Amino acid sequence: MELTRKSIQEQREAFLQAGYRLPEFDYDKVKAATDAAPAWIHFGAGNIFRAFQCNVLQNLLNRGIADTGLIAVEGFDYEIIEKMYWPHDNLSILATLKADNTVDKTIVGSITESLVLDSANQAQYDRLKQIFAAPSLQMASFTITEKGYALTDARGNLLPAIAADYANGPQAPDSYLGKVVSLLYHRYISGKKPIAMVSMDNCSHNGDKLAAAVWAFADAWCKNGLAEAGFAVYVRDPQSVSYPWSMIDKITPRPDAKVEALLNQDGIQGLDAAITSKNTYVAPFVNAEECEYLVIEDHFPNGRPALEKGGVIFTQRETVDKVEKMKVCTCLNPLHTTLAIYGCLLGYTLVSEEMKNPLLKRFVEIIGYQEGLPVVVDPGILDPREFIDTVVNVRIPNPFMPDAPQRIATDTSQKLAIRFGETIKAYQKRPDLNVADLKLIPLVYAGWLRYLMAVDDAGNPFTPSSDPLLEAAAAYVKDYKLDDTPKDLSRLDPLLSNEKIFGVDLTAIHMADLVKNYFAQLSAGVGAVKATLEKYVK
Repeated sequence: MELTRKSIQEQREAFLQAGYRLPEFDYDKVKAATDAAPAWIHFGAGNIFRAFQCNVLQNLLNRGIADTGLIAVEGFDYEIIEKMYWPHDNLSILATLKADNTVDKTIVGSITESLVLDSANQAQYDRLKQIFAAPSLQMASFTITEKGYALTDARGNLLPAIAADYANGPQAPDSYLGKVVSLLYHRYISGKKPIAMVSMDNCSHNGDKLAAAVWAFADAWCKNGLAEAGFAVYVRDPQSVSYPWSMIDKITPRPDAKVEALLNQDGIQGLDAAITSKNTYVAPFVNAEECEYLVIEDHFPNGRPALEKGGVIFTQRETVDKVEKMKVCTCLNPLHTTLAIYGCLLGYTLVSEEMKNPLLKRFVEIIGYQEGLPVVVDPGILDPREFIDTVVNVRIPNPFMPDAPQRIATDTSQKLAIRFGETIKAYQKRPDLNVADLKLIPLVYAGWLRYLMAVDDAGNPFTPSSDPLLEAAAAYVKDYKLDDTPKDLSRLDPLLSNEKIFGVDLTAIHMADLVKNYFAQLSAGVGAVKATLEKYVK
């Protein structure tokens, strides 16, 4: 057996006997309909897209609710398409890793066409222009990561590729965003047709980030006389181009060797993973958790697929914002970051294993239920307590989820403010609550300081995960050693007063002293991290 359309057609019974769910729709019919009248194109051909959006649409195709498929586009690493999509006829295997130790195996075939976003590849780019000129196109969605929307570097200077595209215009841009906006310009000159540009990236107010990038390009091109003046008006007209907010939540770790071994036992050939020249780890399969949430602002000027019949929630912008804050500030992300920091310090390599430690399990329960829940933003469409229940009891402990604290610890300096600082701010605003009652959020902050020492609780050095502020932040703790932490920790004060990192000035709200006290205890010697948790996590 092979992961190709010919193989699943000719050996359908063998796939079914091996436990695979197969596409049940008429592919040729759907392919023809999509070619004639495309409705949905997606940029960012990574794991979450294959595990989530593609599977949602496949379920709708199977039920006859949808009649057109997805068009997948990759603009960062073309080898994803060349090495994984094209050789497998755009098919992929979704291995859903369930908390009851079972695996659901689905061959997902809702993608009818895959393309590279390369303006130098005339055939591919002409096809993309043809798709964007189609009156039927309802939405372009994106999972390109938050960094994908950046126009400037850390100092606020235009990135070289962006600056070059501003100057050269929409004919053959080089940057990812420049190419996307050039396609949108082609839609404009092809009749000013409406479309929804839907960011589905896991970042706050994602639609605004996409809108800002599109508007910046349109303004630059119009100002430089490289685009018709009306283009800047078109991209700002909500009846022509919308930028809905969304909240997405589904864990899709990099392809796991254990899952690959499990699939290989089924006799499917050619499932080897590959590492591209851009260091992307890709495979013909995706392993993902069962839980998934996608909430989207319902603003689609050209209509939209009936994704609500596949579990997607459409609602108002204000509700999307509340859902996002519930997840990011209280019910999931703070718990993940807590486990990431302390998992690295205690030598764990799997988040699920951390939840077998009663101290760590209790740690995240207190932060979620006791410290966070009193100020949670309740969106109304999802119950915050039930959400935490699922996170603590099903999602994080899932033994099949090969997610590592080291991965989650990436960019921690960029996460602390939103994941914990917002809770502190909410306590400040509430007359019935006292910031001084927060005891374990400061312990997370202190744990991060201890993490910056790059020495685990056994006294062994480790390599911290990548972080744009790692070097600068680590400088504040570089002179501290286990067993030799000085009583004077005032050198930490400039760091602890950094509102951009912690969300608030910890010295101004009198939390810095508690954080420093915790840090001193965490740094008291080998085994001090465990001892500190035993003392304060009850």
